[in-house]
Formats: sequence, C-alpha cells, structure tokens
Amino acid sequence: MTVLGLGPMGHALASAFLNARHPVTVWNRTPGKAGDLPDRGAVVVDSVQDAVRAGEVIVVCLIDYDAVWATLEDLPANWENRRLINLTSGEPAQARRMSRWASARGIDYLDGAILTPTPAIGTPAGAVLLSGSLDVYEAVRETMDAVGGTVTHLGEDPGQASAYEVALLDIFATSVNGIVHAFALASAEGIEPERFAALATGIGGMLPCSHAPMLPCSHAPGDDHAFRSADPG
Repeated sequence: MTVLGLGPMGHALASAFLNARHPVTVWNRTPGKAGDLPDRGAVVVDSVQDAVRAGEVIVVCLIDYDAVWATLEDLPANWENRRLINLTSGEPAQARRMSRWASARGIDYLDGAILTPTPAIGTPAGAVLLSGSLDVYEAVRETMDAVGGTVTHLGEDPGQASAYEVALLDIFATSVNGIVHAFALASAEGIEPERFAALATGIGGMLPCSHAPMLPCSHAPGDDHAFRSADPG
C-alpha cells in the first residue's frame, strides 16, 4: 500500500500500516520527511506516479484539499485495481467534488476523517470515519483496521465523513468555550477554580446534597434522589 504525505499524521498512518505488516511505499512533496520509516521497511519514492504504481490502496493525508488537487489532478498514473482513500480534512462539498473527479477517471474512492491525534493512530483509541462506496469500503476494511480501534463507514455519500467531522468539532469547540466561560464567571465571583471544578464534575470536595443546587449528590447510581433542587434551608 502507499501513503502520500508524511506530515505528523501521514507518518503515523504509515507507521501503523508497517506495524500491521503491510508493505508500505511512501511519498512526500518535501524530501527527507520519512524519518525511521525506511529503517522499518518502508520504500521511499521520489514521484507520485511511482508511489501510486506501488500500491493497491493509496492513502492520501495532506494539509488541505488544494494540496490533494495539486498532487493528483494531472497524474498520468494507471489507477486500475487501485483504491484511493483521502483522509485530508476539509468540507463536505470538497469531498463530493473529489469523489466526482475520481469517478470520472475510474478511480475507486473513499473520503475520510481522522478523529484522534497522532499518538492514537494504530492503537485501540484510534477513530476514523469513512464515506463513499460500500463496495470500496468492504475491499479496504481489513487494511484500514490498522489505523485505529474504530473505523466507521457512514454511507455512500462521500461528504458524510467531513460533515460528521465538522459537526463533532463544533461540539468540541462549543464545549471548550463553555468551560472557559464558566470558569471565568466563577473566578469573577471569587470561587476557587479547584472547588468549582470539583463541584462541576461531581467528584471530591462536594458539598452536601442539600446545599448544592442541581448538582449530583452522593447517592448510589439509580437512586431517584440523585439530583436535588436548591434547599432554601
């Protein structure tokens, strides 16, 4: 198989495929980014065409879709019996456009999104979303299992992986902003951050239930008194 792009995530992907005992060919626009991959068995090539020729499954992970276009658009390589999996972050519309480009050239294509940081790749904590042709997914599923503990196919629409990623990032950003605002508000009222965190998470240093408006109390899970409203006394 082949990995195009050896930034931190591309390097992690190539490493995971090597750990799973797949033969791996790698390419990067800037030479010298392969690190320890050649010592572990990866073949480094100088051209995208050679990289595509070397693998049946081609995983591309670049900085953005513009970089993917610049790398692949005019590629004269023969894509017969090869499958392209794009794990570059972007927008759903970009994923669908890329899928149309691939389809017009007879390229089997899946778009994807990686939901975990590089240290999680190749471990049970890894999580990858894929969308596009179910037949293509079934053909590469065993290979892609190497990149994470959970590889999920979201359906035939190639834009779904990107859509999920954007929506999940929105949840994350909103949650972080909410936490920052809550601590700032508590601090403005003279509340110690440690005490606020303990009460907010329901662990350690908790006030008695009757003094903690709408906070979890110490009753066992399932107790119908697990939450109480404010006690004016």
